[in-house]
Amino acid sequence: MATTLYLAGDLVFRPGAIALFDRLKAICAEYDIEGLAPFDGQEDVKELPAGRDKLITIARADRALMDHCDAGIFCLDPFRRAPDMDAGTAVEIGYMHALGKPLEGYTVDGRDYPEKVADYWQRAWQQPLSEITGDDELSSGGWRDADGTLAHSEGMVQNLMVEGFIELSGGKVAVGTSLEAAFRQAVEHLSKRF
Repeated sequence: MATTLYLAGDLVFRPGAIALFDRLKAICAEYDIEGLAPFDGQEDVKELPAGRDKLITIARADRALMDHCDAGIFCLDPFRRAPDMDAGTAVEIGYMHALGKPLEGYTVDGRDYPEKVADYWQRAWQQPLSEITGDDELSSGGWRDADGTLAHSEGMVQNLMVEGFIELSGGKVAVGTSLEAAFRQAVEHLSKRF
């Protein structure tokens, strides 16, 4: 029986999502892994009218799929032109980590998280980050944004809890020149863990 892998990330919101998931599933199959997309088993959800009930039904179905899968793989690309990844995917990482399942991550944006924050602030607000000098009660980062919020997680592609949970599960974050190349690296790493 093949290992089942929950395919997570902002991919569900991208144009041509079903075709993209089909390509990722084909990569999984090369490693004798069955990739399962959040859409799988949710054919009846399409019939529900847009609104809260439909959204809760999707959340319930996604949770059941995560419970079923042996492991999870997560796209950590910045979402909606912001430095941060999709918040729902971050929740899924925490959920699957709490279940004790192996996790892997992948992205095409391998910049350090503070660099992404600095780029966002410059593009959106034309304001740079400020370097922390002297003693600061919070030592987990070296920069603050114009609102005074700490920009931390140097050496990681996303917030330390995201990448940290992946690493604590035994996984890594693969960085590739394309989404599919990064995904393949992550699947290959996962396949060696089973």
